[in-house]
Amino acid sequence: MKKSLVLAMAMALGVTASAYAANPFSDVPAGHWAYDSVNKLVAAGVVDGYPDGTFGGDKLMTRYEMAQIVAKAMAKGADVDKLAAEFADELDTLGVRVANLEKKADNVKITGEIRYHYADSNDDFDSWENTLRTRIWVTGQVNDDWTYTGMIENQQKFNDDKGNEDTNFQRAYVNGKLGGVAVQAGRYNWKWADGNIYDTRFDGIQASYGKDVKLVAGYGKATPSTVVRVDKADVAYAEVSGKLSKLSLAAGYSDWNDVYEAGGYADGDVEIWHVGANYAFDKNVKLGAMYLNGDADDYDGDDDGYVVTASYKGAKASDVGSWGLVAKYYDQGAVTYMDHTMNGKADKMTGFKGYSIFANYTFAKNIVGQVEWYDLEGKDDSGDSQTIWSQLLFTF
Repeated sequence: MKKSLVLAMAMALGVTASAYAANPFSDVPAGHWAYDSVNKLVAAGVVDGYPDGTFGGDKLMTRYEMAQIVAKAMAKGADVDKLAAEFADELDTLGVRVANLEKKADNVKITGEIRYHYADSNDDFDSWENTLRTRIWVTGQVNDDWTYTGMIENQQKFNDDKGNEDTNFQRAYVNGKLGGVAVQAGRYNWKWADGNIYDTRFDGIQASYGKDVKLVAGYGKATPSTVVRVDKADVAYAEVSGKLSKLSLAAGYSDWNDVYEAGGYADGDVEIWHVGANYAFDKNVKLGAMYLNGDADDYDGDDDGYVVTASYKGAKASDVGSWGLVAKYYDQGAVTYMDHTMNGKADKMTGFKGYSIFANYTFAKNIVGQVEWYDLEGKDDSGDSQTIWSQLLFTF
């Protein structure tokens, strides 16, 4: 059966002479009656042989094996109409099997990033940071409607001679649909109010609905850290957003339970409202503003805040030479944020004000650098600081 198939394939591909490199099969020596045909098919990538380095010309082959050879020959442009008709059923089955195999192979994807950053602060916050962070992301397709995402993070801190290092499982969540509602659940990154309230991992569940006008609501527990004012606090949140031509609008609310004492207010609940607007003058120039208002038990300090943002262009990892600039001004009372997204140093427990300027540039594909400058001071005239924060990010 293999003999007739080899000759047929060779004729379909137009064998005239052996002008190709010697074939790799130990059981098809030079002078063999099928040497030229096998040699041609090997060179064309139509036949592969067996793992032990033999062609197995005397063995019977299954119709699946023949169908696979036919499929390869067809891909090479051979006129195999008769053979395709002969093995039509097997080719169809093989197509299904190959498609399923390819789909399975694409089911899990691994991506990652390596970030080196250095930061230095002066005045009341005389500190510096020197850290290498590696993140490995794993994404898997559960079914047509649901996906799983996990992320392992390693940080090596070179601030001291100890070389502190830690590795943690930082993200583990699913995304999917229940009817027309998009659902996210697990340990995901929650960036709330453009990061002006909170921007770090969050253990909870979130649902969103709508497109032109979108409603998002969620519940869970905030993650404690050295800068956040919560100790696994229960949080409920909701936001409605929409877009009118070049203008984007959003309004949201978050309720924080069991926030520990900080910034002049006692242990208890904190409620924060925010409204924001962003206007795109064109594809390069954007201007945004956000107002925030917070309420906490036994707090009589500054309870509101605002952030103004102007941006121009922006570095894209896939576009070498692309760059961007971002400028921000902050004035936020102590009850308007929990774990702010910014990298500047300030007395965040009592509220802060000041400005920042970012610049980013793509040096090579998937290699982006960024430098950030902050000039901030505490709302009670304490904790003044100037900080330069830089990073080089490699993605793969």
